[in-house]
Amino acid sequence: MNRNTKHLTAAENRLGENMAKCFKALSDESRVKIVLMLFSGATNACDFMDELNISQPTLSHHLKVLNEAAVVRRKKEGKWRIYELTELGQKVARFLKED
Repeated sequence: MNRNTKHLTAAENRLGENMAKCFKALSDESRVKIVLMLFSGATNACDFMDELNISQPTLSHHLKVLNEAAVVRRKKEGKWRIYELTELGQKVARFLKED
């Protein structure tokens, strides 16, 4: 092993962990579709279920994974939970939309 090898800083380790969560979250086709749908604007869970033809428990799982990966955040408006992309999520969506 090279003695000049630089060890990762704590910040670099956190970045690596966060990026791994992000890539894992995007490893599912339905989650990629959710990100692309959100890129056109914040929406609620009913819109996802109708478009993706998935059950509510499945959708909840996908949104939880995306939220834990800091790609999606949710906010409550009255009875509704509205989902939107985080800054990272917007960058990911722009990347996915590139030809």
